[in-house]
Amino acid sequence: MRIPRIYTPQTLAANSTLQLDDDAANHVGRVLRMQAGQALQLFNGDGNNYTATITEVSKKQVSVNITDAQANPVESPLSIHLGQAISRGDRMDFAIQKAVELGVTEITPLFTERCGVKLDGDRLSKRNEQWQKIAISACEQCGRSVVPTVHPAIQLDQWLAQRTNSLQLTLDPRASATIKTLTASQHIRLVIGPEGGFTETEVAATSQADFTGIQLGPRVLRTETAALSAISALQLQFGDLA
Repeated sequence: MRIPRIYTPQTLAANSTLQLDDDAANHVGRVLRMQAGQALQLFNGDGNNYTATITEVSKKQVSVNITDAQANPVESPLSIHLGQAISRGDRMDFAIQKAVELGVTEITPLFTERCGVKLDGDRLSKRNEQWQKIAISACEQCGRSVVPTVHPAIQLDQWLAQRTNSLQLTLDPRASATIKTLTASQHIRLVIGPEGGFTETEVAATSQADFTGIQLGPRVLRTETAALSAISALQLQFGDLA
């Protein structure tokens, strides 16, 4: 039986005891209904896995004994910062979840002219929190111990204006370049447009910001499919996808 992996933001160390934070305790005690004596694997984003045994479970508290700490060598050598145009419904949640599983290191949700989603104030703050929790849950599932940062959502032009030494890519069905023709790089910024695509003004803005247009093939992909296809192809070409 697979040992549950649980994220906690707390400081973790081998040969120590710990009372889990409220979210982790609720998941362990109420959702998974685990009992004293059962094993857990904890992680806090520092790249290590921590082997632990539950010592006490009550209605509001779960205490554990951490017995071991091991480096978790599953991170890709390829660093990808995904700029993903915000999409409707659960498509954005899906794109973030799968991007984390595929090894991205950072995600920035982007407002674009055709994104069709209006978020501000408390609604935007709650959505940002939700997206980060999705990234954490994806790490619990896929075995990563470094949690990608989901940055607060910003306008496309703000993201394009950020200075970087990374190879910058955007998808363009009219481009002649492909991932196979790119010069190898270990740091990539990839921007993905919304369901209706970038406007001509936005396409021009990506070009002015030194983004290279690449095409994935002859078929038109939905925004979430485009992101995952591009990340997979980049990991296959430059990363650790076999």
